[in-house]
Order: sequence, then C-alpha cells, then structure tokens
Amino acid sequence: MDGDLPEAFYEPLGGGRFASTPATAGPWSPSLQHAGPVAGLMGRAFERTDPVPGTRVARVTVEILSPVPVAELEVTARVVRPGRRIALLEGEMTHEGRPVVRATAWRIAAAPAEVPETVHAPAAPPLPATGRPFTTSQMHADGYLSAMEWRLVEGSFFEPGPGTTWARARVPLVAGETDSPLVRALTLADSASGVGSQLDLAKWMIINTDLTVALHRDPVGEWLCMGASLSVSPHGSALCEATLSDGHGEFGRVLQTLIVDEQPTP
Repeated sequence: MDGDLPEAFYEPLGGGRFASTPATAGPWSPSLQHAGPVAGLMGRAFERTDPVPGTRVARVTVEILSPVPVAELEVTARVVRPGRRIALLEGEMTHEGRPVVRATAWRIAAAPAEVPETVHAPAAPPLPATGRPFTTSQMHADGYLSAMEWRLVEGSFFEPGPGTTWARARVPLVAGETDSPLVRALTLADSASGVGSQLDLAKWMIINTDLTVALHRDPVGEWLCMGASLSVSPHGSALCEATLSDGHGEFGRVLQTLIVDEQPTP
C-alpha cells in the first residue's frame, strides 16, 4: 500500500458518518480495523462536542465491544456531566445501527502557566534516521501498519520483547483535515500491545478489550515515541503499559487490558 495510500483513514459523509478506507485495516484482517484510527475518531468527536475555551481532553477510554469492520460508521458524542472546569463526555460508534465501540473522556481546565513542570520519565531516545520495513507474512501489513511511518528503536512488532518506536501517520485521520495533537496520540496509542508484546504472536493471540490514554500535556510535532511492555500471567490475562513522548519529553501514558489465548490451528 505504501505507494498507493488512501487520502486519509476516513472519508467524511456528513451527519457524523464516515467511510472507512483500507488504511484503517488492522494486522489480523483486511476487513477489520485497527483500533488506533477508531480511537482517534472518538477523540476527534470529543474535541468537537460543546468545546469550552481554556479546557483540554486529558483522558480518553475506549471500550471495544466487537471488531470494527472496514465499512461505514457513525459516531456520536455528548456531555453527560457539564462543567466550566470539569466535564465528562461519552461517545458511541455504530455500524449499521449496532454499537461497536463506546468511549468516555474527561475534559478539564488547563493548568496555569505558572505551575512548575514535573516529569519523572526519562527522555525519549533519539529519532532514528531511517525505519525498518515489515517483512512478515503473519500479518496484514497493507493497512494501518503501512499508513503509519515507523522507526523502531528496539524490539519489533513480530518478535517477543518490550519495544520502543517513533511513529507518525502518513495520512490524516479524516480527509481534508489536520490532525489535532490528541488525535495523533490516540491514533498511535493502540499499537502499544504490538510494540511491547513479550509473547510470540505466531503462537499466542492477544486482543485488547479497551484502551485508556491519559495525557498531562498535549504532544508537540508529528513524530511521537512510544515505549511499551506487556505483563501476562497463567490463568490470568495481560496488561500492556506504554509511555508516550515527543521531542520535549514524556507527555502521557497508555493502558490496555488484553485476553490471551492460543492462536487457532489453521
């Protein structure tokens, strides 16, 4: 897909409806979406719902009710707890009238400029000069994986182990628009379990049921860095955690809950 990318992840149809392009397809099937663009579309809706000057979306949680098809979708959002300084929003994504995603967000007042900056995470590693191509036959690489530009620092999508990568979208989320900082972070964030998995994905299936992204500031620039790792226990489940950074340092965290099972026998 690299030389023939769609114009965007989604084409707007009006009235909160969007046509999903092949760029949204995830690594498991060309007909099912990666949740990165899905999360970005929910974040976009939250930012546009009754905006209040001087506030920002600080946390988004996306609940994945079922696989999201590469098809026409409808997105709605509303404020359920209004407030000048703190507001809770909820949103829903449907396909042919059936809910496939529900999400919530906290929109809070931006801190005063005089607040001392406190960041404990180490600085991100330098942005590599070049990236590494995807050369696996195990996954569908001609969708989201190709619509993003990756520059892996350590680890790999296809090898077990924690990983760190810089990334940016090659196309905007919605055709004709410029992505906001929140949208850029959300579009990348759901890749955490792929970047940080310590399981052999040829043997083990890991699927996240949710995605939570909390940002203590808005990211700066197109390139974002994510360092991710996954914890898993026998008779339990998996938990993926990631740190999000840009050229100025760490700006947020990612958390995913995942089901773990053996890959089905062909």
